[in-house]
Amino acid sequence: MIDQPTAGRFDGRAHLLPVRVYYEDTDFTGLVYHANYVRYFERGRSDCLRAMGIGHAELLEGSEPLAFVVSEMTLSFLKPARIDDALVVRTLYEAVKGPRLLIRQSVERGGEVLCRAEVTAVCIHLDGRPRRPTRALVEKVSPWLAPAG
Repeated sequence: MIDQPTAGRFDGRAHLLPVRVYYEDTDFTGLVYHANYVRYFERGRSDCLRAMGIGHAELLEGSEPLAFVVSEMTLSFLKPARIDDALVVRTLYEAVKGPRLLIRQSVERGGEVLCRAEVTAVCIHLDGRPRRPTRALVEKVSPWLAPAG
């Protein structure tokens, strides 16, 4: 056993990150509190990038430092998750358009979609201005993007 957290795995273009629902994730009804889905999606996007070979720390420390901000997120809550559920966060990086990365995500339990997200993340300079991603970043993400067309 390796004492390192998992960064998930790829299944085709989709990155899959297992997560467990803990007591702290739930509200007084025992269901996952809606804001925690946003946290699950953030973990999915970050670990997907990590599995692609892109670490947030290295992006900040590079010769052309950059970061990501979420500029738009649309959520659809379909079914509730409950304490102790074993969930999977599915992440698909769809396209890079200028400074924007278009991402589709879902939280699933046993193959059933509980929540969906359409996310636009924007690459920024450290002063907050939008910027195009570096060539190296685009090269690392490109194999995982949807085919053009």
